[in-house]
Amino acid sequence: MSKSDHFDVLIIGAGHAGAQTAIALRQQKFEGTIGIVGDETEHPYERPPLSKDYFLGEKTFDRLLIRPESFWRERKVSLMLGHRAVSLDADARTIFLQDGAKIGYGDLVWAAGGRARRLSCPGFDLGGIHYVRTRADVDALLEDAEAATRVAVIGGGYIGLEAAASLSKLGKAVTLFETADRLLARVAGAPISHFYADAHRRRGVAVLTSINIVEVLGEQDRVFAVRSDHHTFPCDLVIVGIGIIPESEVLAKGGAKVENGVWVDAHGATSLPHVYAAGDCAAGESQFADGARLRIESVQNANDTATSVASSIMGAPRPYAATPWFWSNQFDLKLQTVGLCTGHDEAVVRGDPETESFSVIYLKQGRVIALDCVNNVKDYVQGRKLVELGLSPALSAIVDSDIPLKNLLPPTA
Repeated sequence: MSKSDHFDVLIIGAGHAGAQTAIALRQQKFEGTIGIVGDETEHPYERPPLSKDYFLGEKTFDRLLIRPESFWRERKVSLMLGHRAVSLDADARTIFLQDGAKIGYGDLVWAAGGRARRLSCPGFDLGGIHYVRTRADVDALLEDAEAATRVAVIGGGYIGLEAAASLSKLGKAVTLFETADRLLARVAGAPISHFYADAHRRRGVAVLTSINIVEVLGEQDRVFAVRSDHHTFPCDLVIVGIGIIPESEVLAKGGAKVENGVWVDAHGATSLPHVYAAGDCAAGESQFADGARLRIESVQNANDTATSVASSIMGAPRPYAATPWFWSNQFDLKLQTVGLCTGHDEAVVRGDPETESFSVIYLKQGRVIALDCVNNVKDYVQGRKLVELGLSPALSAIVDSDIPLKNLLPPTA
């Protein structure tokens, strides 16, 4: 690993967005110097499999690498791993690292992602409490989970559900706690929430909603229970999945506009000259949310915003307009999502959830804005165009699973 005091493009963050920025620049024939600063010691790797395939031993870590280690050498991308950026002088185009080193840049790409939101209740620092964000997190969890029998999962989002599924498959007694009155409340409609709660219960996970964990109880610095307002639940391992905090403080202190992430325009540019942002930490306006500014936490968004930023740096800017899509694997259930259901006023079920192969289609004023497809690849593939074109098919046709969604498209689509 080489270290330079200046790069034509300096990328902060060695995750999906940071890696893809470098990849896209070289694909677009960028010949200048590229450096990536990452606070982990690992080469860029995929995060989604951490809580599933990697945790269950179905994939070794080398299979999670975004590119082989040799790729970065061959493309002349300097990786500075195990280093953390702590401050920015935008006028001098300089980044300062935690060890006191400073690196100059021609263009800066902030792709630092986010960090797991931590518990703040009493007992938050006890042994046996884990988060799932990095390889180190999961390795520590794997070691701790061997002797565990009862696991408390705090948070009913994707990370919590995926962790609950993985631990249940390993034979652990799992109880999942969600503060809201339903699972996945931020990202999905009620039909999906109810389906996943029932599906997890059928597979042995105790799912408790409208439960607020107010304390983690410990003995000899080790967790032995979690306590809600009214009950105490014994456990010997706790996994917390309550969202992420975008890594944006350095840019904020450096003068960038920041509010729930770093504000970017359609080309990934921040409010600072020669500074771009991509991935989980970037907040941009989305045509799929009626122009609302938001952060999208997904591999698709990381890759596509990074590619857009690379095009801007190359002097051939292309507005970011990629269709959002997501996925989640839990047990034998594959959820595929296209679009954003934010602001929907109707959620209709297509197919029978009892068969564990169905779709939920979200509408806003009659217009299709998103689909959640469970073990239903055909609806996911065909329904994408309904979202992208903002179509308003007849409701009777949408809910009729005997009618392929492609039949609802105009002839020219």
